[in-house]
Amino acid sequence: MLIKKPNEIPSSEITPKSSYLSRRSFITGAVAAGAALAGGAYLRNRGSSAEHPATVEAAGEKLSGIVKSRFSTTEKPTSFQDITNYNNYYEFSTDKYAPAGLSKNFRTRPWTVAMDGMVKKPKTIDIDSVMKLAPLEERIYRHRCVEGWSMVIPWVGCPLSALVSKAEPLPSAKFVAFQTILAPDQMPGQKNDVLPWPYVEGLRMDEAMHPLTILVVGLYGQVLPNVDGAPLRLAVPWKYGFKSIKAIVRLSFTDKMPPTTWNMAAPDEYGFYSNVNPTVDHPRWSQATERRIGDGLFAPKRKTLMFNGYGDQVASLYTGMDLRKNF
Repeated sequence: MLIKKPNEIPSSEITPKSSYLSRRSFITGAVAAGAALAGGAYLRNRGSSAEHPATVEAAGEKLSGIVKSRFSTTEKPTSFQDITNYNNYYEFSTDKYAPAGLSKNFRTRPWTVAMDGMVKKPKTIDIDSVMKLAPLEERIYRHRCVEGWSMVIPWVGCPLSALVSKAEPLPSAKFVAFQTILAPDQMPGQKNDVLPWPYVEGLRMDEAMHPLTILVVGLYGQVLPNVDGAPLRLAVPWKYGFKSIKAIVRLSFTDKMPPTTWNMAAPDEYGFYSNVNPTVDHPRWSQATERRIGDGLFAPKRKTLMFNGYGDQVASLYTGMDLRKNF
C-alpha cells in the first residue's frame, strides 16, 4: 500500500471541514482516516509496533459440541494472533492494537441480554442460556472493514433467529435495535466523545432472521476473547464490519428504523444498511479493492465482492432497492 505524505495529497482528495455536521463528526472522520492509514502500517509491521507490541492471546476455554456449518467459506482463516491484535473496538481505544491489552480484564460474567419493545414475551436471558439456544456452529466468514482491510474469521455461534424467536416479535416489528454495554469504568474509550455512547446498531427483521446472521460466542473453537466482543457479538458477513456490534446487552424491536452509531456520527459516510458494495465509494476512499490481513506486504489487493461474496444468499433481500441511495 502506498501511503502519501501530506504534501503529496491533492486538495481534491481532502474532505473539507465544512462537510462535517458537528465537531463530533469531524473527529470521527479524522479517526476513520487515521485508521485507514493504520491498516497500511499494520501490513508492513505484521501486527506489532514499538508502542503496541503484538499480544500473544492465552488459550481460552474450549467450547464443546461444535458442529461445522454449511455456510462456511473454504478460504484460509486469518491467524488467531492477527484476529486478536488488530481490531476496531472504540470502546477501548481508537488505536487498532491497544484494545488487545486494554480489554484483558473486561468482566464478561455475570452477563444478561434484555429483549423488549414490540414483542409478545419481553425477557432477560443470561449468556450461558444464550449459548444453549441452538447447537454451536463454526462459521468461517469473510469480513470486510469499511477502511479497506479484510479477514477470514472462524467464529463459533448460533443463528440470531434462535434468540429472537424466544421473545416472539409482533408482526408489526420491522427492525431490531442492538445496544452495547455502557461501562466506562472498564472501557476507557467510552470516557471520550469520539462516538455517542453506548454503541447502537440495527437490522431489518428479515436481515436479522436470515440464517447467515449469527450471534458469536467463540473464536477458533474457544470462548470469544474480550478484544473480539466477548461475551456476545453479532456477525453479519455481507455488511461492513461496524454493523457487527460487540458486547451486546439489549435487543429492542420496533416498527421504525433505529438510530445507529456511525450513521449518527457521520451520516454522509455511513448509512443504515452498510452492505458491502464495491461500486459505492466511501467519500474519502474507494471500496473497490481490499487488503487481506496476513497476505503479506507485497501481495496484490483483492477485488471486493458485492455483498462481500454472499450475494447468492442475500441479494434477494434488497430486490427493487437502490443500493447507492440505501448505502
